Amino acid sequence: MGSVAVSPAQGGDTVSSNGAAQTQAYAGHASATRSARWHDWVYPIAVIGALLAAWEAGAQLGWLRPVQFPPPSKLARTLHQLVQEGYPEGITLSTHLAVTVQRILLGYFGALVLAVPLGLAIGWVRVLDRLTEPVVAFCRSVATLSLLPIAIVWFGTGELSKVFLIGYGCFWVMLSNVIAAVKLVDPVLIRAARTMDTRAFDLFTRVALPAALPRMFAGARVALGVGFMVIVGAEMIGTIRGLGALIMEARTFYRSDITMVGMFVIGALGFLIAFGLRRLEVRLLPWQEREAVK
Repeated sequence: MGSVAVSPAQGGDTVSSNGAAQTQAYAGHASATRSARWHDWVYPIAVIGALLAAWEAGAQLGWLRPVQFPPPSKLARTLHQLVQEGYPEGITLSTHLAVTVQRILLGYFGALVLAVPLGLAIGWVRVLDRLTEPVVAFCRSVATLSLLPIAIVWFGTGELSKVFLIGYGCFWVMLSNVIAAVKLVDPVLIRAARTMDTRAFDLFTRVALPAALPRMFAGARVALGVGFMVIVGAEMIGTIRGLGALIMEARTFYRSDITMVGMFVIGALGFLIAFGLRRLEVRLLPWQEREAVK
């Protein structure tokens, strides 16, 4: 068989063309990524705008009762009223918001501080996992708001009882997710590290913990959602400050517009905090973002 000679110039052209092709591929991938992120924002906003327009039209045409479904224009006026004048007794929306955020953050971060190290230990040590599994399963199944009478007896109707309820609900959700994150670490990673005579401490800190972090962040977002569900019930007792108390007062006087505004503010607040957690996860675990884009 004859051989084909390739001159240096031809080889250089080949390498150059391959490099250009790779550059174009990377540029196309980056452009597609930016387009996908742009669509991720535009489409939800368009859908929300269409739903609000349909809601407003239905109320104006008389298809929806204003008492039950106040139109978005009415909700906007109510929001302005809450910001400027406040409700009830002149308590402005900023005050309600600040009180609710403080309660949620105290209970939520208190739960994380306790649940993360405890969950890591239980998930890593099999004996602890077997000993605590029934307790975790039982306490996780108890509805948090069912403990409201006990919390009042233990801590009264002040701030501590509300923070306790939020922390209780977040703690068991976070604990369960941390335990599962450690237990579900790919055993291939563990075996590969052991074949290289990795010390037990390094095996945990440099292999198991980084592999468990994505599920732990997911658990943190779920626990945050539980905290927002609990706060509404916790603030309905013994206080007139907070978004839950605002909703309770509005319900008493059949102010469905204020109730809905309070619901929307709670939803927006939860979205912003969850978005912050997501950005923190991307910063701490950049490889997760790259794998998701592929």
